[in-house]
Amino acid sequence: MKEITASMAGTVLNILAEQGKEVSVGETVLMLESMKMEIPVEVEIAGKISEVKVNVGDFVNEGDVLLVIEG
Repeated sequence: MKEITASMAGTVLNILAEQGKEVSVGETVLMLESMKMEIPVEVEIAGKISEVKVNVGDFVNEGDVLLVIEG
């Protein structure tokens, strides 16, 4: 399992992938908003999303786990 974490603090703007979805390397799975900029969160490994740990509107800190992928 691989945890996808926030690269910076911000608010979850949009979740583009749900639990059970197959994702490929480089795919954007979530959008964060920080300082009025939209920051895409991309996956580094291919696999299936086993858990989404955040909701739209949640504030996250740098390093917080956003989702988990089974690779």
